[in-house]
Amino acid sequence: MAGPGTWSLPVATVIILLLPRSLEECGRISLPTPTVHLGDPITASCIISPNCSHLDPESQILWKLGTELRPGKRQRRLADGRQESTITVPRLDSPWVLLSCCLRWGNSLQILDQAEVQAGYPPAAPHNLSCLMNLTTNSLICQWEPGPNNHLPTNFTLKSFKSRGYCQTQEDTVPDCVPNDGQNHCSIPRRHLQLYQNMGIWVQAENALGTSKSSQLCLVPMDVVKLEPPTLWALAPSPEVAAPQPGCLLLHWEPWKPSLYIEQKCELRHQPQLAEASWALVGPLLSQTLQYELCGLLPSTAYVLQMRCTRWPLPGQWSDWSPSLTLTTTQQAPIVTLDTWWRQRQLDPRTAAVQLFWKPMPLDKYSGQIQGYLVRAPDQAEADPPLCNTTELSCTFHLPSETQEVVLMAYNTAGTSHPSPVVFLESRGLPLARLHTMARDPHSLWVGWEPPSPRPQGYVIEWGLGPPSPSGSNKSWKMEHNGSISGTLLQENIRPFQLYEITVTPLYQDTMGPSQHIYAYSQEMAPSHAPELHLKHIGKTWAQLEWVPQAPELGKSPLTHYTVFWTNAQDQSFSTVLNASSHGLVLRGLEPASLYHVHLMATSKAGAANSTSLTLMTLALEESELHVLLGLFGFLLLFTCLCGAARFCCRPSRKNPLWPSVPDPAHSSLGSWVPTIMVEETFQLPSLRDSGMPPITKITVLEEEEKKPGPWESSDSSGTCGLPTLVQAYVLQGDPRAPSTQPQPPSITSDQVLYGKVLGSPTGPGPRHYLRCDSAQPLLGGLTPSPQFYENLWFQTSPLGTPEPLIPNQEDDCVFGPLLDFPLLQGLQVHGVEGLGGV
Repeated sequence: MAGPGTWSLPVATVIILLLPRSLEECGRISLPTPTVHLGDPITASCIISPNCSHLDPESQILWKLGTELRPGKRQRRLADGRQESTITVPRLDSPWVLLSCCLRWGNSLQILDQAEVQAGYPPAAPHNLSCLMNLTTNSLICQWEPGPNNHLPTNFTLKSFKSRGYCQTQEDTVPDCVPNDGQNHCSIPRRHLQLYQNMGIWVQAENALGTSKSSQLCLVPMDVVKLEPPTLWALAPSPEVAAPQPGCLLLHWEPWKPSLYIEQKCELRHQPQLAEASWALVGPLLSQTLQYELCGLLPSTAYVLQMRCTRWPLPGQWSDWSPSLTLTTTQQAPIVTLDTWWRQRQLDPRTAAVQLFWKPMPLDKYSGQIQGYLVRAPDQAEADPPLCNTTELSCTFHLPSETQEVVLMAYNTAGTSHPSPVVFLESRGLPLARLHTMARDPHSLWVGWEPPSPRPQGYVIEWGLGPPSPSGSNKSWKMEHNGSISGTLLQENIRPFQLYEITVTPLYQDTMGPSQHIYAYSQEMAPSHAPELHLKHIGKTWAQLEWVPQAPELGKSPLTHYTVFWTNAQDQSFSTVLNASSHGLVLRGLEPASLYHVHLMATSKAGAANSTSLTLMTLALEESELHVLLGLFGFLLLFTCLCGAARFCCRPSRKNPLWPSVPDPAHSSLGSWVPTIMVEETFQLPSLRDSGMPPITKITVLEEEEKKPGPWESSDSSGTCGLPTLVQAYVLQGDPRAPSTQPQPPSITSDQVLYGKVLGSPTGPGPRHYLRCDSAQPLLGGLTPSPQFYENLWFQTSPLGTPEPLIPNQEDDCVFGPLLDFPLLQGLQVHGVEGLGGV
């Protein structure tokens, strides 16, 4: 916990600066000097009194230099019980630092004492000491430059003394002059001065590390008198004073009143108000005249003038420059050439109306300003009124028809320019070969031509708003004096979206060529609207549209293409682009009885515009067309189903589920064939129900031809031995009526069909018989083929179970006979027996 009267925060961030009353006299810092040279080491000690009862006798003294915690050099206990700690800072790099002596008090540091340490340099010697005698305040004012910063408080003192020699000996001491803080000048009042006696003056600088002084200045106060600047103004013309010549200025000045009886000389400087102009100095000007005519200046130019004065012939200081005075030199007659152009209209056989235009072209950049223009006849006296006296750049007047020339002059207060003759030429020259124009930007137009041969001496180009503007209103013009050029850029009074009429006239030595015209826009507008769409014809899936192309509009950019947009009821949009010469379109692929919205967009280089929307509905399909479509749809559906069924049945992965693949008996091996028995397919003949019936062995042939009953055959006869069309191979052993109890293996093949059965036991003594069914397939190549259906024999079982031959019945296709009558059975082998009774 902190001691009484203290508060604590983490040690690393907080230093306690408040001292409890009980600790105020516990410790003191001792410094050899509080000010040292910047960069020098400093040593300090801190002594803790033994009277501090709140401190631990073995408390450790800590030091802080600014905010940095530093360990002490050593800590020891003195003979009187006090504890002393010293610290040495090897280099002091800061001009001011706070050194603190601290003890650890709980979790914080308790400051016992602090001392400020300043570091800097000795003062540099002041320099550039100068003094001026001010007659207004009647005091000697001296100023100096203090030198570089030494980081320490520095005191400056202006010291002086009176002397009769060249300040080698000191006679009377003058009180020191101490300037205010931060000021580098000081004034010695008149009561401490001898105006015409030498004085030695210097400045002394002093701080904690040393003292320095400036070089001594020896002067007579009246030799350094500085006058106030004079007042300067222009001298107005009067009967006694003639008006200044062109390029001259008349000046007058009044000296500073306290210096009216002081002989002085002055200097005048002037500067034209032009770019990068410099001051020009004129002098000396003596004060006896107080006026001066400054010549050699540029005419019609504004000048800034200033003046300063000093004592003369006695020594003195120049005054400051006077406030600026701005004057403009007088004008001179205009030095210009005048480009002229005219339009002439015959009013009657004796009088013509002339509209004259001109443009002044200065020949000298210092030409006098033009105040007006005069138009006179060549032989007209100056006393007669001129044809025109105007400040404008055009004039309209009447002339006799036989007059072919007038004179144009520019004038101002200084006179008139040289007269420019204006000759009304006849149009007898060659015309231009070709005239063309092109827009460079919205505010300029390029006009070009092909000069004729021989080439003209110049060209006059006129341009102004074209129709429907009034002819000749607000036209601009310019003259090109180079006859070899083939075009010029028009940049004056050009605005976008305006039709301009441009006229070019070639000028020759004594004549001119015919004028040629061309119309142009610097920038054209987009079309104001697109042509209106019309529906010409419509069908169930198409619609024919047409529109009337608009005539070209003035100020409108020509069309580049059309775009037709149409949208159906499901908001699906479609479009097509047509060239600008199109005037119709057929929309195809539409849906019958459907609503469509169509609009046309006309596009030019300047933009696009849309027409109003056209809504149309296609025709509906007729009832007969619907029937045809439904029939076609049904046919397609049936055809698809048949194709799918055929593909399903003919896949190679299936083993002929609808008809068997009967092998060729001629290439079969019956000797190694072993039939299998299926429990589920025990087949019993209806005529073999006797218990003594020998087992039946089933033989399957390679092919079966499906027999369809004829119209005379019964499909349901109990006396027949008709067999199922698809039967699995099996072998009957023992009683055919007794069900089998042991599971039989599955059939080897699933595509075998019944051909015949062998009746009788393989070991029995009686003859063997066969049961044969009709087949058109020969059994073996070259052997007796299978009998036809009328060749089959019937066998019927006797009550004792002995088969008896029966008369064949035409309705049955199965007969029984001896085994040896069936050639295929001669090679039959049955597993588990030795043979078939000697077969």
